[in-house]
Amino acid sequence: MNPIVAAIADTPLFAGMSGLELNAVSAFLEPRRCEAGAVICGRGEPGTEMFIVRAGRVASLAVDRDGNERQLYEFGPGRFFGEMAVIENEPRSATCVALEPTELLVLDGIDFYRLVWEHPMIGSRMLASMAKVMAGWLDEASGFLSDMVRWGETARKRAVTDELSGLFNRRFIEEASRSRFARGSSEPPLCSALMLDLDRFHALNERFGTTAGDSIISTAGAAYSRLIRDGDVAARLSGDEFAFFMPDAGPEEALAAAERIRSETESLYLEFRSGPGATPQRVSLSASIGVASSPFDATDHVGLFAAADKALFSAKESGRNRVVRFG
Repeated sequence: MNPIVAAIADTPLFAGMSGLELNAVSAFLEPRRCEAGAVICGRGEPGTEMFIVRAGRVASLAVDRDGNERQLYEFGPGRFFGEMAVIENEPRSATCVALEPTELLVLDGIDFYRLVWEHPMIGSRMLASMAKVMAGWLDEASGFLSDMVRWGETARKRAVTDELSGLFNRRFIEEASRSRFARGSSEPPLCSALMLDLDRFHALNERFGTTAGDSIISTAGAAYSRLIRDGDVAARLSGDEFAFFMPDAGPEEALAAAERIRSETESLYLEFRSGPGATPQRVSLSASIGVASSPFDATDHVGLFAAADKALFSAKESGRNRVVRFG
């Protein structure tokens, strides 16, 4: 018996075909060997061939929204892959790699269409088999696709969120404020920015350790997330530096919000030990806050936060645990 016919006789793609039909198909198939780790076809490449695994194993790898490559399918003997890129004349959607020394039977895209054209009964059976097998693969892939959604959402959150405080990060608040100023109006928008430092944070961090410092940041972040209005943005910039952006808030509203945040910070306390076996010590917090508003103190988002930062410096220089407005 023709060795290629023997190899494909029991594969799902050619199920139910007669010996004559299998011989006709075999004339179009080219044997190919791949070493372990070899890339058989790459994502984005033209789909000019489809493949049938004669021996060995092949992994299909897709990229999730996190940018990581993850295995979608594994093809063992008798399974086929690469057919959709050939049928749709589209670039490859995944990369296929040999997991071990692998033997393939390769059907060129042009030969696939010749086979369908010259042997319509064979072509119709192949397409029907493809549809049936692919329906089963979709079930296999459903769990992976669910993971893709979950990984994508996780990545999106990481891109805009500070993990320790639970607030937004610098990138997000900068983009939010920039967007507010870029809405096309000829006049700068009414909005305010607050810059906040936790007082003497570095001394507490050195005295009780970084774990205590992380607890302080986490506790403060949770409190600040409860205090902001809908539409306001609270962010941790770095270390003990926080920032708030208040769209449509003027100086009086911003000062009132800053005072609420300062007062809430002053009410927070934690207990830490300076070392193993040491008596727990109660630690109170406080914050210095600078406030600036547009269009009164700045006319763009960069200037607005710079003005709030100068006001913050004044608050720290004048004794800490207070709110100071720019100007």
